[in-house]
Amino acid sequence: MKVLLEIQRQSPEKGSQPHFQTYEVEVERTDRILDALLHVNRNLDGSLVFRRSCAHGVCGSDAVRINGKEHLACKTLFKDVVENDGDKVRIEPLRHLPVQRDLMVDQTIFFDKFRRVKPFLLPKEEAPAGKEYYQSQEDRELFDDATKCINCGSCYSACPVLDTNPEFIGPAAIVQASRFLNDSRDKGLEERIAILDQPNGVWACENHFECTKACPREIKVTKLINLTKRQIKKYREARGEKTAEPPKQA
Repeated sequence: MKVLLEIQRQSPEKGSQPHFQTYEVEVERTDRILDALLHVNRNLDGSLVFRRSCAHGVCGSDAVRINGKEHLACKTLFKDVVENDGDKVRIEPLRHLPVQRDLMVDQTIFFDKFRRVKPFLLPKEEAPAGKEYYQSQEDRELFDDATKCINCGSCYSACPVLDTNPEFIGPAAIVQASRFLNDSRDKGLEERIAILDQPNGVWACENHFECTKACPREIKVTKLINLTKRQIKKYREARGEKTAEPPKQA
């Protein structure tokens, strides 16, 4: 079948404004969007720029917006986004991140926020010499969902809060914080709460669930954010302290 790829093009270094360029390509319904992008780059227009790496939904590098929704180009088939011969498929870069060129965005802001929550284990104690940390299966299951994150940025792009509040730390960073806050081997609760218990931390989340819908790994992002809010409240209440949660409007 033939489809029309409407791809957003932009070269900020040359001062160009975002515009769409259309390419007609022949595809199978079971072809991936990434296959078509590679075909365009290799055979029709070598100037088209986009990210990709593993092509198997593991690295998260080829996240884009397809027909207005966040997807991994390597995991999205044409049969998922078109119905008839001659249909159009609009492909745009992720939102809330500066475009470097075409479909490639500058991820600096995203990873700066990611690093703030210390996305690594802060061990409570040293593992016994020559041995590993012990952790029960039940303890491991508490943070299993958060370990599925591949930092693709889809949730960050889909988040409506960032439309009006670009200082919001974002759902991906909170998911990473949750992963370690729920790890029985970790001691970084106080350090991470100092970052999360802020007006632009977890409390900026308004429970739109768009991050959960956009996640290609089906992580329950909004649930993890709300669980993190509860952990912060419990921590503050135990110390007779108040959280940074803004008062609810009547």
